[in-house]
Amino acid sequence: MINHPIFQPIPLWNRSLKNRTVVAPMSRVSADADGVATDEMVDYYTSFAKGAFSVIITEGLYTDNFASQSYVFQPGMVTTKHIESWKKITDVVHKHHALIIAQLMHGGAISQYQKSTIAPSPIQPKGVKLASYGGSGAFSIPKPMTLQDIEQVKEGFITAAINAYKAGFDGIELHAANGYLLDQFLTPELNIRQDHYGGNIENRYRIVAEIISGIKQQVPKHFILGLRISEGKVNDLTYRWEKGIEAAKELAEQIKRSAPDYIHVAVQTGEWERDSFYNENTSLASVMRSTTHIPIIANGGLHNLDKAEKALNDNHADLLSIGKAALADPHWPIKTMNYQPIIPFHKNMLCPKATISHTRNVLARLCSETT
Repeated sequence: MINHPIFQPIPLWNRSLKNRTVVAPMSRVSADADGVATDEMVDYYTSFAKGAFSVIITEGLYTDNFASQSYVFQPGMVTTKHIESWKKITDVVHKHHALIIAQLMHGGAISQYQKSTIAPSPIQPKGVKLASYGGSGAFSIPKPMTLQDIEQVKEGFITAAINAYKAGFDGIELHAANGYLLDQFLTPELNIRQDHYGGNIENRYRIVAEIISGIKQQVPKHFILGLRISEGKVNDLTYRWEKGIEAAKELAEQIKRSAPDYIHVAVQTGEWERDSFYNENTSLASVMRSTTHIPIIANGGLHNLDKAEKALNDNHADLLSIGKAALADPHWPIKTMNYQPIIPFHKNMLCPKATISHTRNVLARLCSETT
């Protein structure tokens, strides 16, 4: 098993990664009420490093105290206390020879937390809020963002990236996927603005490009700057771009110009082939890879080793992010390499709560039932 492509080393970002495994960002609702990372979170993130994952991407961290927070007990990257609490995590993860990247996110119109929300345009999101993340009822109609709002959001992302560097992270990932604020700008059905932040793809991508440019001016060159994109959304799982592969190519050209250090292509449903392919051989990930020549992280049930081999050998991706399988068994890489039994994911690990403590309680109960 050690010869499987997912376990092969790769040189990236002027570093030598021990394998191609990445922990996908997963919201855990486990910070304290002020967004400060807890000791429980130290143990949680350290477990992935001990389990031989090469790169760990955190859950989404909110970027300002105005409108970005998406759910209760979400960690932030805004205050000095936030920075100091994450230092404990980055220090321990580095001792186990893994990289750790802070995902920065703004909830926008699909915040479970904000009583009033902001978005590119005043369009009510589909679906309802999630009880497991503290939400209830339908989403409200968001306030359309002014240019001043846009500047405030950009500044929040840039400052949060600086704070992540101070906290000892190896880099940040801009969350422009899954229906959150930056993805709302990218999505034509959700962005009907008439100014230079709406209309064609260049305008809709403008806020992302400006954030990337602003961060690059403020952090050292070795600090990794990634970008997460998707078609599907947490409140609209099977959404696909109407223009399909042409929309993917147009977006890829814009991303190529802003030159992030990697592109993380997410599949919200976990069904990589079903929900990200345009034909038998072409996926959103492969379009991004062939157009931009930027390293790609693919996502979507890729703990399945047959799918993982296809993704890596057929030019779809360079790294693979694993979510639910990693959540269930943080030692997935080392166990898989050594043919050891894996703890399988069970939906009860995230229901009715998505907290770290709830997942641990379910794991303990499942283990006791099998012994």
